[in-house]
Amino acid sequence: MSVQYETSCKKEHTPTQPVTFGTHTTTIAEIVAVAYGAPVVVDEGALAALHALQASLQDAITQKRPVYGLTTGVGDQYSVLLSAEEISNAQIGMLRSHACGIGAPHPHTVVRAIMATMLRALLQGHSGVSTALVTTMAAMLNRGVIPCSPSKGSVGYLIATAHIGLVIFGEGEATYRGERLPGRVAMERAGLTPLTPGPREGHALISGTYEITAIGALAFEQARRAVELADLAGCMALEALRGNSRGYDPDLQSLRPHPGQVHTAAVLRQLLADSQIMAANRDHRLQDALSLRCIPQVHGAVRDAMSYVGQVLETEINAVTDNPVFFWRNNTYEALPGGNGHGAPTALALDTLAIAIASISNMSQARSDRLTNTYLSGLPPFLAPKGSGLSGLMIPPYAAAAAAAENRCLATPSSVNSLSTCAGQEDHTSMGVYAAQKAHTAADNALDVICIEFLCAAQALEYHQPLRAGRAVQAAYEAIRAHVPPRHADTALHPELGAIRTLMDTGVLSTCVQDALAPSPSGE
Repeated sequence: MSVQYETSCKKEHTPTQPVTFGTHTTTIAEIVAVAYGAPVVVDEGALAALHALQASLQDAITQKRPVYGLTTGVGDQYSVLLSAEEISNAQIGMLRSHACGIGAPHPHTVVRAIMATMLRALLQGHSGVSTALVTTMAAMLNRGVIPCSPSKGSVGYLIATAHIGLVIFGEGEATYRGERLPGRVAMERAGLTPLTPGPREGHALISGTYEITAIGALAFEQARRAVELADLAGCMALEALRGNSRGYDPDLQSLRPHPGQVHTAAVLRQLLADSQIMAANRDHRLQDALSLRCIPQVHGAVRDAMSYVGQVLETEINAVTDNPVFFWRNNTYEALPGGNGHGAPTALALDTLAIAIASISNMSQARSDRLTNTYLSGLPPFLAPKGSGLSGLMIPPYAAAAAAAENRCLATPSSVNSLSTCAGQEDHTSMGVYAAQKAHTAADNALDVICIEFLCAAQALEYHQPLRAGRAVQAAYEAIRAHVPPRHADTALHPELGAIRTLMDTGVLSTCVQDALAPSPSGE
């Protein structure tokens, strides 16, 4: 299956505050901010450690000590000792040979996120790169030089970062001010001088899990927004279907106190507060369908899964996944070869994220189908005007079903598909990049499914007027109606879905809900 994970521009991601990279903790939100254009600052304190380590590496070269990836080849070539004259050529050669990505290019947001994760790791001072390398990468981000990298071909690392590295050293291709250019030309137009690779600088760029982590951070942010909007859409559907909220009672929730479940139930109660529709239909149905009654259980389980995923991603963002790494011991730097570059932790977590997203998609699609099914909803068929014979909203739930079905396919784990590579030297691979791409695509699909639920639920609320929904639900309904009028005829639906998706992507729906729930100035 071809995964397309480019998403629409999110106006809510218009950061102006710079993100500082050094040795302090970096968050998922900061990686996402850089992805969407935030400038970066390099902590001067972190640069001193980089300078000291690179000076020590020169001693290892002079003394001809075998150090993997520094004075030797890599992979199955680790036994080949390189001369001082061969090392620089070997470093650029690694990038050239590893820059063999295939498929469509990564979106600019993804490339920027990868570069941000690389910066964070290299600045921890265990990789042996120069201060010039990290400051040049920061300048590229700030001046808009975006290396071009294909999005496919990685089993967990190596590929995208090789394409990025080539541009740093004046090769490859990059986009600058909307134009795709040779890397050297893009750098020079941005006022930057391409570097000559120093010891380890090619190898350090390709050895970490940066690609998995960066795409995973973007997927996580999409999923976070999806679950919050799914709560809101679910409440709108519940009101439209004259459901009841007794299943969200805090005493009931206390009997099964999974953190996500308890939190979700509390959110739902808040969203439904002061609903005239709920009050008028309190005894309409003793017990609702699971897609309504079990929103706390399903959305809550997703939240709990995302808590685990978020912890893994933030650990990885702040980790050093290079190989080898260098530590100061006995008045010298010692190289420690290891396996921190294996992407298993993030791959397993991102497979979990894709599974969680599929559950959100399935439940939202079930509610859209129920809203348009007159035999289940008690509302006019397909929410068309009574007796009109119009198609109404017959087909949007089909689109939701298609996207939800795709998400079920994307929930198939990638991390179990290990294959042996590199002449058996790398005989277990994480397949983490594809895990991240699947989760990113699935999160975007989920937002489309939820968009369709909003369309259907808003139309269904028309049949309950003049009764008002809960304060937050009513605010969301009114925000939708400001851009998408009630349907009285069969008109093209795609523009209406696009308008609602824009309200979701720009944060308008979330903001209007927050405003509706905010205490009044009088404290009422």
